[in-house]
Amino acid sequence: MISAEEALARLRAGNRAFVASLQGPAAAPPARQPPRLPLPQAQEPLAIVLGCSDARVPAELVFGLGFGDLFVIRVAGNIVAPSQVGSVEFAAARFGTRLAVVLGHTQCGAIAATLEELRQDASHQSPNLRSIVDRIRPAIEPLLDSPLGQEPDALAAHAVRANIRSAADHLRHGSEVLERLVERDGLLIVGAEYCLETGVVDFFDGVPAIAATLR
Repeated sequence: MISAEEALARLRAGNRAFVASLQGPAAAPPARQPPRLPLPQAQEPLAIVLGCSDARVPAELVFGLGFGDLFVIRVAGNIVAPSQVGSVEFAAARFGTRLAVVLGHTQCGAIAATLEELRQDASHQSPNLRSIVDRIRPAIEPLLDSPLGQEPDALAAHAVRANIRSAADHLRHGSEVLERLVERDGLLIVGAEYCLETGVVDFFDGVPAIAATLR
């Protein structure tokens, strides 16, 4: 088992390599060796990632990792519902993983859908889609009453981060299992945003001061 700080450093290094690979062949990192089959039966993921289902944000590629490296939970809008909390609890308790990342991204469609719902009646949405929107709504609704409400682009950008913060905070304070692991066993829960335009992941919420300096 590796510490949360070491896992975070590895994710940052992997993302830097991924971003470098986007700049052209000269800057690309060496090709990752394919896994040997069969894979080990035991799981030892270095991090748990609760991310959005958006097809443009595959966590393993974004962090330059591969088979067995991450325990990934994906759902539209990286929302936190009981099944997602249970999945994080399972990985943290069963595998000893000490870093959990809520990974949102720019231009999130679930955020856009929620903003549309807040601006106008979207009662035509299916109950299942509305359940996602209703999870996001409390985090971003206050933004509409701020000056950001008059700036659509800025509103969308701030809404993405507000939703990430809310989800990370829910994990920290909405589960006795996770609260105990945070207090006693070094579990670290952080929020991060992936930029579709640059490929950069910004860890901006819940990062310890020392880890924040080791970029």
